[in-house]
Amino acid sequence: MIAGMTASEIALVSGADVAAAAALLDGVVRRTPLEHARALAERVGGPVWLKCENLQRTGSFKIRGAYTRLARLTPEERARGVVAASAGNHAQGVALAARMLGIRATVFMPETAPLPKVEATRGYGADTRLCGHSLTEAMTAALEHAERTGAVFIHPFDHPDVIAGQGTVGLELLEQCPDVATVVVGAGGGGLVSGIAAAVRGRRPDVRIVAVQAEGAAAFPGSLAAGRPVALDGMATMADGIAVGAPGELTLAHVRSLVDEVRTVSEEDLSRALLLCLERVKLVVEPAGAAAVAAVMADPDAFPPPVVAVVSGGNIDPVLLLKVVQHGMAAAGRYLRLRLHVPDRPGSLAALLTALADAGANVLEVGHERTATRLHLGEVEVFVVLETRGPEHAEEVLAALQRAGYAVTQE
Repeated sequence: MIAGMTASEIALVSGADVAAAAALLDGVVRRTPLEHARALAERVGGPVWLKCENLQRTGSFKIRGAYTRLARLTPEERARGVVAASAGNHAQGVALAARMLGIRATVFMPETAPLPKVEATRGYGADTRLCGHSLTEAMTAALEHAERTGAVFIHPFDHPDVIAGQGTVGLELLEQCPDVATVVVGAGGGGLVSGIAAAVRGRRPDVRIVAVQAEGAAAFPGSLAAGRPVALDGMATMADGIAVGAPGELTLAHVRSLVDEVRTVSEEDLSRALLLCLERVKLVVEPAGAAAVAAVMADPDAFPPPVVAVVSGGNIDPVLLLKVVQHGMAAAGRYLRLRLHVPDRPGSLAALLTALADAGANVLEVGHERTATRLHLGEVEVFVVLETRGPEHAEEVLAALQRAGYAVTQE
């Protein structure tokens, strides 16, 4: 508990605190655009806007909180330097803020951190050290470094200045969409949603605020139920930016008091959302940054419009991007994996491929098996991976194959 306080006594960041942070950040951060998402609006039945923090300096909202925190350090604290732990986005925010303010920065990152985030952090001038296989291990190393050297530890979310800085996103979106009814925000440790909630509640208490976590890293539901931060036993999600094992005391207090609902999204939801951002909105977004969009896509009736979904970051490894796009296409019914038995005679495979072409399916992979014991004499099993235009087209392809006399097994 913070300095002996009970949960009910923890002081929350106010709208005035966020406004002061906005004044501090004027000319430092970008006022990111609000982009209309017609594909989402059609599902929701009203306007849906994306607050594009993926276009922020360093590629995420994190520079807002990091700069606010570092700018308020005393001269003596600045002289000691700062240290942080992060899987990537907080690391970049601290590194850039420290460079702008002339402060020495050391950042510990897990060895599993995406290479582009590691290189970007180094590029901003921080002493970047890889340590351990999880953010928890990197955090432990950072705290030990702070204890050993006297450097000021910059928490990624659980500090009033960090929360106030992140809350400036909320002030901007209120100005850009004055009639907003629902704000949807991805949440890991909860600094962003805490700050946005503080900003929005101060001016528009009627707005519904929804936090979104990945199913495989959802620490808030259990912590809210227990009334205290409860650490997860483990995490499994592609959304490394919101893979946080437990909220902080301060962010938990904000979410409990100011946020209307915490929802979770699956890996398939995240993949579909990232694909939609790429294809329909023309935005490069990392999985964590797409969490709010994923929630709206998964249950559009749950979000009264006008909706603002915060796209919190766009720092994605190109290798992961390729995998997620493929995963998203599969989740969206754009890939079909089929097994079919055909006669073992010349022309059988060509006939099958012709049938698939006539149905409008694009063949991505093809293989065949002659010797399996499950096959009848004179039979060949053909395995194909197909690209379709979506679930309805996939059903049309299956129906066409069945009409042509093929026995089809879908994987």
